Amino acid sequence: MPRLALYTFGVLKSPLADPAPLTHEFYDIGGAIYRKISQYPGYLAHAEAADGDRGALFDADWGAWGEFAVPSWYGKGRTVETTALAATLSLWTDLRPAFEAVYTGLHREALNRRYDWFERTGRPNYVFWWVSDGVIPTWRDGVSRLEHLHDHGSAPHAFTFHHASAPDGTPHRSRGIGPKSD
Repeated sequence: MPRLALYTFGVLKSPLADPAPLTHEFYDIGGAIYRKISQYPGYLAHAEAADGDRGALFDADWGAWGEFAVPSWYGKGRTVETTALAATLSLWTDLRPAFEAVYTGLHREALNRRYDWFERTGRPNYVFWWVSDGVIPTWRDGVSRLEHLHDHGSAPHAFTFHHASAPDGTPHRSRGIGPKSD
């Protein structure tokens, strides 16, 4: 049975190593969100660095999730001191559970404050695609899909909640998700 991959990417206003309270707040909320989402029905897994410290994204061991990668438009630092980004890569059973996890509870509260932490880039900040059972998406897969979404818009290859595709490539039709609601 296919599984849904989700890659998110945002450029932070300040480096992850910034000692400012706003950066610490972002980390604290992010940790709480991961703990909550990992217990959500429909959540399967997310990329975690085996040995990563705060900001050590590029040099971390991501195991089966592959080497850490970012979109071509990211122009900030890549060292622990200068990295200014947040990225996630996760697997879900379907679009509905991912939608509910993103748009309810603590994650919804964080979304309401996203511009406190993130720059407005004019680029997509997330992308979905379907993977076969047993396949672990890589960071490079996520970047490729996000760049494809930016360059070509939603398609079965790379899509958003609002222009979602079912595993067979047809438009996803679920109440409150996709171009048409049932």
